Amino acid sequence: MTEKHFKPRFQFEIHAKDGAARAGTIKMKRGDIRTPAFMPVGTAGTVKAMMPESVRSTGADILLGNTYHLMLRPTAERIHKLGGLHKFMNWNRPILTDSGGFQVFSLSELRQMTEEGVTFRSHIDGQKIMVSPERSMEIQRLLGSDIVMAFDECTPFPATKDQARGSMQLSMRWAKRSRDGFNSGEDHAALSALFGIVQGGVYENLRRESISALTDIGFDGYAVGGLAVGEGQDMMFEVLNYTAPNMPDTAPRYLMGVGKPDDIVGAVERGIDMFDCVMPSRSGRTGQGFTWRGPINIKNARHKDDTRPVDEACACPACTHYSRAYIHHLIRSGEILGPMLLTWHNMQFYQGLMAGLRDAITENKLSLYAQAFRTKYVAGDIDPI
Repeated sequence: MTEKHFKPRFQFEIHAKDGAARAGTIKMKRGDIRTPAFMPVGTAGTVKAMMPESVRSTGADILLGNTYHLMLRPTAERIHKLGGLHKFMNWNRPILTDSGGFQVFSLSELRQMTEEGVTFRSHIDGQKIMVSPERSMEIQRLLGSDIVMAFDECTPFPATKDQARGSMQLSMRWAKRSRDGFNSGEDHAALSALFGIVQGGVYENLRRESISALTDIGFDGYAVGGLAVGEGQDMMFEVLNYTAPNMPDTAPRYLMGVGKPDDIVGAVERGIDMFDCVMPSRSGRTGQGFTWRGPINIKNARHKDDTRPVDEACACPACTHYSRAYIHHLIRSGEILGPMLLTWHNMQFYQGLMAGLRDAITENKLSLYAQAFRTKYVAGDIDPI
């Protein structure tokens, strides 16, 4: 499927295909984004435990900023006054901002939804705040985002078909208002791109209806929302099997909030181009390290005398200069350096995975790469001799 009557605000080049998978480049004013791409999450204007230049050194081309958290503190207006989010956080490459919808809707006890938008109370000070599609576009404009997400309702799981239909149709009405609100800021619209979000729960006909509505409106890219919310990997892949092929093939496809390394590999095989998840940074802060033989818990006693790196195949500073025993000690002692080192490693692992996927697609060897990855990833860690 291709977009109707809409000219995108960036150039998306697909260099190679292998089955449904694509390797390409999104060319934006602040730099190229190599796809498949993983976007580290900089929730409050920072990727936790990392400096922006360190994040870039792992191979990240783009970061994700969180509209909900930034609009509450320090506020979008203050960030705009200080020169925009890129200058504020010292990141001169592309930034994608989510619409704030997912966080707002997770505040089920604190919010009220109407056709106009969502009214909620700030988790910081209890202040009553209203967010509509138009206000979400304004906030993201003030932040200076390169890729703006339409305001939507993240359909919960499980949901009946009627519930999913009502939620999806509301999101499509909000998508149209997001487009209109985005277009009303002409200076910003000339510099930024707007992505629509496909909803519909786990129901194929609703996903198709959502795609049709979004392509009629016209967006620069298209995201799949409402997954990784408890449905499990098998169901997520089933939804992608009938959703991704019906999305515009000339636009980037973004799977929101995903995820685990094996989730990403399976989604790339199904034609997804972009991902984001807090997992590599959150795991790094809590002692979980990702390796090519699967995740490890560095807090476990089995690592306390282990002189090996977290992953012998990794060239990040944590693995080049420090042992598992040392990082185990740091994490168990509550030292800040422990989460810093493990987060850096996890970020490099994720970016290494994306580079491997891009190369495999280009070389038409994705099935071999994916199978080798899965076989090794489930093999488990090896105890030192």
